[in-house]
Amino acid sequence: MHRNWRKTDLLDKMAAQAAKRSLKDLTIGPVLSWSNEKIKAHLDAILELDGAKILFGGKPLTGHTIPAIYGSWEPTAVYVPIKHFRGKKQRALLLTELFGPFQIICEYTDKEESKVLDILESIPHHLTAAVVSNDQLFTDRILGSTVNGTTYHGHRGRTTGAP
Repeated sequence: MHRNWRKTDLLDKMAAQAAKRSLKDLTIGPVLSWSNEKIKAHLDAILELDGAKILFGGKPLTGHTIPAIYGSWEPTAVYVPIKHFRGKKQRALLLTELFGPFQIICEYTDKEESKVLDILESIPHHLTAAVVSNDQLFTDRILGSTVNGTTYHGHRGRTTGAP
């Protein structure tokens, strides 16, 4: 997220939207490839990074009958300073995709845009991305510098939390 967004209520709105998700209306479901134990270990490893913190979520779901072999986790966002994407080991940790309601949020400035593009291009699978902006020059620059499977873009180019 560009540093300018920190001045808005974007993170509060994201948390409010995440809080609306539930098993009852199927807006959240089990993570078939990660158990809660594995998700917690991953989250704990990220939280060991200097400056990392949970923005919302961060706990297993309760009151359900999902078998323990599957993950059942609250929609979670973790803030991590962009400096942690420099190291190969940390980058691998931060770019691990859970295929669940879990996202890493970092903050960047205009001067760090090329760093963000480098991070995006180092994601192993390049499955889905979203560029949400009403700035056509910015959108063109990002789309022209990245490769992804499905890409959403524009002012309403939202997706499920993809980078």
